[in-house]
Amino acid sequence: MEFEHSTRRAAEAAKAIGCEVRQIAKSLVFRQADERPVLIIACGDNRVDEQKAAAVIGNELYRADADFVKLNSGFSIGGVAPVGHRVPPIVILDHHLRYLDTIWAAAGTPNSVFCLTPEQLMDLTGGSFEEISE
Repeated sequence: MEFEHSTRRAAEAAKAIGCEVRQIAKSLVFRQADERPVLIIACGDNRVDEQKAAAVIGNELYRADADFVKLNSGFSIGGVAPVGHRVPPIVILDHHLRYLDTIWAAAGTPNSVFCLTPEQLMDLTGGSFEEISE
């Protein structure tokens, strides 16, 4: 779905769609020390605990800047889709997503989204559900 207004932030997306903020699957790109991208997909109302996520992958995580995100994913921040990345990332899924019937994820632009189930997200990304939120 494409919207006239921004869906860059979880609250904006939820308002445009008419769903709860927790149903927004926000895609956050991090980097490891070796520059490999890590994609964390979290519930829209959760904050990622970077230390928990680092423990899941067994490596340090760093926040990625806009250039790193664009170079590795092919998307700009605010429109990072969970699939179709230039460089295949390690994928971690917020375990809270698995308890929802439907979720909404960015579709590659700051005003587009698509709907899927948690199981479809797991299958498409190859990610695993982990406890990574604060």
